[in-house]
Amino acid sequence: MPDSTDQFATARYLNLETFRKSGLGVHTPVWFAQQAGRPLFYIYSEADAGKVKRIRNNPKVRLAPCNFRGEVRGEWTDGNARICDAEESIRGQQLLRRKYGWQKTVGDFFSRLMRHQQAVLAVEIS
Repeated sequence: MPDSTDQFATARYLNLETFRKSGLGVHTPVWFAQQAGRPLFYIYSEADAGKVKRIRNNPKVRLAPCNFRGEVRGEWTDGNARICDAEESIRGQQLLRRKYGWQKTVGDFFSRLMRHQQAVLAVEIS
């Protein structure tokens, strides 16, 4: 039986579905990096983004590989998300920089320039 993370191996984006208090799902295409050998994904976001607020209220999420527009290219998988502490955030940011290279570096530069706070989310497949 294939591992549920196999479908993400070559994906550049994943569609992250978080849930409002009403139960309504909100889909967001995001960059992600997978922790080698584990069903654990790191995603970064602005700290005050809606997905971060929704995860604080409800850690249940779903994810699927997608294109940059959010069009799903695989099967939905259930997971649990959490906001990383400082140490784990560093590890997640390193994995993201390794995967996205100069694009991540440029994004980080403009994020700092605009004084945006970043949060790193960890999503573990359940």
